[in-house]
Amino acid sequence: MALARFDPDAYLDSLEAIGWRLGLERMHKLTTALGMPQHRFGSIHVVGTNGKSSVTRMIAALLEAHGVGSGACLSPHTASWSERTLIHGEEIGAGEWAAAVETVATAAEGVNRTLEEGDAVTQFEAATAATFLALANARVKAAAIEAGLGGRLDATNTIPSRVTVLTSIGLDHTDWLGETELEIAAEKLAVLRDQTTLVLGRVSPEVAALAERTAAERGARLVRAPEDPGPEIRLLAPGDFQRRNFALARSAAEAFLGEVDPALVGEVAASVSIPGRLERIAARPPTYIDAAHNPDGVRALAEALPAVTGDRGVVACLAILADKDAAAMVGALAPALERAVCTELPAAALAAHGRPGARSRSAAELVAACGAVGLVAEAEPDFEAALLRSSLLAAEPPEGALLITGSHYGIAPARAVLGADPAQVPGRKPR
Repeated sequence: MALARFDPDAYLDSLEAIGWRLGLERMHKLTTALGMPQHRFGSIHVVGTNGKSSVTRMIAALLEAHGVGSGACLSPHTASWSERTLIHGEEIGAGEWAAAVETVATAAEGVNRTLEEGDAVTQFEAATAATFLALANARVKAAAIEAGLGGRLDATNTIPSRVTVLTSIGLDHTDWLGETELEIAAEKLAVLRDQTTLVLGRVSPEVAALAERTAAERGARLVRAPEDPGPEIRLLAPGDFQRRNFALARSAAEAFLGEVDPALVGEVAASVSIPGRLERIAARPPTYIDAAHNPDGVRALAEALPAVTGDRGVVACLAILADKDAAAMVGALAPALERAVCTELPAAALAAHGRPGARSRSAAELVAACGAVGLVAEAEPDFEAALLRSSLLAAEPPEGALLITGSHYGIAPARAVLGADPAQVPGRKPR
């Protein structure tokens, strides 16, 4: 009789989700049981409110280009948990991922027996540990590690990072991280190790002052990244916000390596793509998906839109989680739009990707938010129907462009309904 094949996604989906149980005790026990795989490669820790995934991918690509075999740990994913692990710029293979998760599952059983009743290794802890193990098994020399929620109590805060990157600070996840920018920044800056380097992105003067004090207290060098990588850099990823992200990634790579080759930096800039950030998934009408999910992220998206849509009118398909500031998000995006179709994220998409119990703002609430800022909008609660409706509106003469945004959790369903073949989507493998 053939043995049942281990299903890594089914195992991870069965665990308690991210955010429910912050803390490092379980993660320390789990990685100890695994032989501390995160100590087998150099690491750069990427924390912040917006830009983390982009900066993480860019850092890994820069290190790889300089001959340092590299990986990355990303979150969240859109369709499969394996998306969170990049090795040499590619999503980890199915067999390698299954083997890493199966090893973690076995170790987690032992850890759970040492915990108090009702406590257990969580979904994010298991997924992060599996990425650490997979990176170590692949013998990468360095990895860029994106924090999940916050920093101080996040499962990624078990790496011996040589460089910490603070991308930005905004009011997001306030239930967990604090109600002010300074409180949130303190949670994220807590990951900074003694005698290392802190690379600082665009933040407020108050947050910059806190970063300076934190670095001084820990004997860490502080590097302020420039706003732009320079006029000679031609970036494949669209938008001024991605130019800022690339400048930050370059500063981080330089802090890790000591110096960088300008020619190699230019090659990486011209080739690295960022899935889910102004990613074009269809041609007629031109259709873009973007994971912006808080006011600062949406503001950056609105500023970048004209560079990719030109003079086309933009129709948005909007879906926003209930714990987000929908009014501020709509207000920031509205000036860049012609109209909107407001919808709700599929419950299955939330449950399958670490957010069981989460819910969307109702389509009617979003329509009201649009009306408050003078944006023409209509409600279509069914996500797939909303995608099709907004695509038809965008295709009406003169043809406009379609933007699908408001949450990470709309990306996979949007690709499934409107998007390109998975083999043509940057960063994704056909399955």
